[in-house]
Parts: sequence; structure tokens; C-alpha cells
Amino acid sequence: MSNPNATLEFKVPEPTLRRLPWYLAYAQLVLKEGEIFLSSTQIAKNIAVDASMVAKDLSYVKISGRTRVGYDVKELVGILEAFLGFTNSNKAFLFGVGSLGGALLHDNGLEQFGLEIAAGFDVKYELAGSSINRVPIHHLDHFVELQRKTGVNIGILTVPVEKAQMVSEIMIDGGIQAIWNFTPFRIRVPENIIVQNTSIYAHLAVMFNRLNAIKENEKKKISYLKTVKDK
Repeated sequence: MSNPNATLEFKVPEPTLRRLPWYLAYAQLVLKEGEIFLSSTQIAKNIAVDASMVAKDLSYVKISGRTRVGYDVKELVGILEAFLGFTNSNKAFLFGVGSLGGALLHDNGLEQFGLEIAAGFDVKYELAGSSINRVPIHHLDHFVELQRKTGVNIGILTVPVEKAQMVSEIMIDGGIQAIWNFTPFRIRVPENIIVQNTSIYAHLAVMFNRLNAIKENEKKKISYLKTVKDK
């Protein structure tokens, strides 16, 4: 008998799953432009990855390209959309109806990728009974009751950082199995809970750091050229 608490093993590596939407986006673009076939070399060249990596990644989605021709673009788009789950409708609850949470509730584009926010939850009683973009807002106290009625098992976490761990535990205790974490706090969860961290602050830190490095290199170059000129 298998151990339900054992570490989960996934067939598709996470880096591959992160790249597949890039391939899909490019395939959708060339499909609109009327292209019929698309090679892994073309994909690699236009999204700046190695062609062998593209071929290996696409091997996980069970699609075969034709020699010297490539992949059928329409077929590639359909298979990637289905494989990534974008053609299914997955309902989610959002926790923390602040500025970021409100922005996500206004984002109708999420439904194009198979995610429908069914309700929002907040600790502010004045928000209960209201709605944003036709999505009802409830007090956090009503979460468990609504989860039992709907079976929603995906949660979007957009609460203030100091509340992230506490609310994530409430989510998990109430039946949430996958958390899309938008806070900069690295929440601690059991091994059987899926967490995807999407901190805009972390990406900002990387961007600022890289920009500062470029500025420092430019200063060093200018200083070097000035020293050479003075000599």
C-alpha cells in the first residue's frame, strides 16, 4: 500500500512547464499570421531558447513533428492548450481583497487560461456582500461553508505579508489544495499542498539589481576611458 504522505513525484519537470506557455504563445501568434507548420528551430530562435530544449520539452506533450517540415501549428496549439489545462474551467477563491486582489478580480484574461475566480474573501466586514467585476465578496468566516458547497480547491493568496501564513493555514484547513501565492512571504505548507509563488516584488528586485549592475559597468567603462585618455 502506498504512503499518502510520501513526497509527490511529477512526470513533467517544472522548468519545462514554465517554458511550454512560451511555445504556446508563439504558436498562437504564427497561427494568426496564417502559418501552417512550425519547427522547433523557429520556436527557439524567436523566444531565445535552445532548439534541442524545445524538442525535448515538446516530447512531454506527445506531439510529433514532420521531418524538414515541423509541427502542425493548429495541432500544436490545441495540444498545448489541453496539456496545460487552459481548455478546462478551474474555479478558485481569492483571499485578500486589497489593491492587488482587486486588480486580479478585474482581470478577465484569467478565464482565457482556464481560471475563474468564483469568490473573494476578506476580513473587512464592510466588504462582505459587495462584488468586484461580478465576483461576490464574502467575509473570511464564510469560507469553509462555501468551500464545502462548491468543492473549490484552488486559492489565490493576496493578503498583507504579515497575514500570509495564518490565512494559508485557514485555506488548507478549509480544503484548499493548491495556492497561488502573490505575497513576498514564503508560506510553509504540508508536502501534499501545491504552492506557486508569484511575487512581483521578487521580480522587481532582480530587475533593479540587473539595472544597477549595468549602471556600475557603464561607470567603470567611462572611468577607464577617461584614465586612458588622460595618459
